[in-house]
Amino acid sequence: MKRTAFLFLLACEAVLCMTMAFFQEFLPGMFTSVIAFPFEQIALGLRALSLSGQFGNAIAIILYAVFCLVPVLLLSVIGKKRRLVLEDALLPLLSLVLFAVIYLMINPGIIRTPASTVVVNSFLGTVAWSVIAKYILLRVLRILYTADVSRLQRYMAILLHILAALFVSIAFGVCFSDFLNNIGTLRDANKGTEDSLWVSYIFLGLQYLVNALPYVLDAWVVFAGIRLLTEFQVNRYSQAAVDAVQKLSQRCCQSLIIIVVTSADFNLLQLAFMKSLRVLNATVQIPFLSIAYLLAILLLAQYIRESKQLKDENDMFV
Repeated sequence: MKRTAFLFLLACEAVLCMTMAFFQEFLPGMFTSVIAFPFEQIALGLRALSLSGQFGNAIAIILYAVFCLVPVLLLSVIGKKRRLVLEDALLPLLSLVLFAVIYLMINPGIIRTPASTVVVNSFLGTVAWSVIAKYILLRVLRILYTADVSRLQRYMAILLHILAALFVSIAFGVCFSDFLNNIGTLRDANKGTEDSLWVSYIFLGLQYLVNALPYVLDAWVVFAGIRLLTEFQVNRYSQAAVDAVQKLSQRCCQSLIIIVVTSADFNLLQLAFMKSLRVLNATVQIPFLSIAYLLAILLLAQYIRESKQLKDENDMFV
């Protein structure tokens, strides 16, 4: 995928995630939790259709059955294209799980529990997504284990694009949703004195930027990784490959510096305005995993430079 097109898709994803966060805040009956999407919305639509009358109820039953049987239909399509493997047995199980999850979301009164609707729908959504994630992970592991170098490079490119999309969803979905929830909590806890909360609102916005920034920088690093992989596919011993891995290591280092500096500066800024704030959120960023990742990239950069130098020397000797 071209870089410009991928950036456009990521921008659309960011807008979609922020829109869903707004819906979750202002339409809590339709968007109780991210993990329940899209099963919760499908159940609400089917419930509304079922209550519209006998004809609507019949259509709702058909749509309910068709949606839940999609994994089984997918299994039949897969069986025509390749030999079925052990993990494909999860697809019929997924259909059964969908029948149960969607039905319980359509009829929440069946579940007699003191837990709230948010908790119940989150649990049901987690059950469904856990089976989906299990199937995808097992399939990916089997594919990677049997792939050659060129196919591994293609799969790695796909994985990097998925990682970038995941980082964008966290930055503009999860973190933005937390920001809206924090604003609502602050407003509810200070009713009658809302006029004095504007400083706290500003700092909650800054807190959101500090929390989302690492994921945006991770996506930025991923783009450098995609470029490196592209150069590897062309010629792993080229100067362009050496420059790409150097660019990747630079971005990793810059990202770590930005994350640590912004976190510390935000804490100091809160200290300076502490008397005007109704909420404090001090954080300490010690990205050990990112540091380990940076060391691995630096080692890879050194290895590629030495490999290219050795190849150039051999070529001159020949």
